[in-house]
Amino acid sequence: MRRSAGRSGGSPDGGCPAAAALEVLGRKWTGEILWALLDGPRRFTEILGRVPGITDRVLSARLKELQRTGIVTRRQYEEIPPRVEYALTARGRDLAPVLEAMTRWSRRWAARPAT
Repeated sequence: MRRSAGRSGGSPDGGCPAAAALEVLGRKWTGEILWALLDGPRRFTEILGRVPGITDRVLSARLKELQRTGIVTRRQYEEIPPRVEYALTARGRDLAPVLEAMTRWSRRWAARPAT
């Protein structure tokens, strides 16, 4: 059943008002990367360790995408050897309740067969 565009918070074009969030969160590995960053800044290898199965190449690409959308920042420290950390911006931290709600939904429903 399609919801009407006249609902409070609806999209002006009549589409799904959550489309922007789904565009970001719907990419493979993005949710896991964001989850890994919820507790604070992490180095690239730390994120790799917290997201089993992701490759270096894909993690690098996703982090660049998240930087372009203003969800993640990259900070390089002038040290030897160089140290780089990734962290959530305010926009990224605002996704925490969304990720937590998705976690609750997944734990409740994802493992159950559809009836």
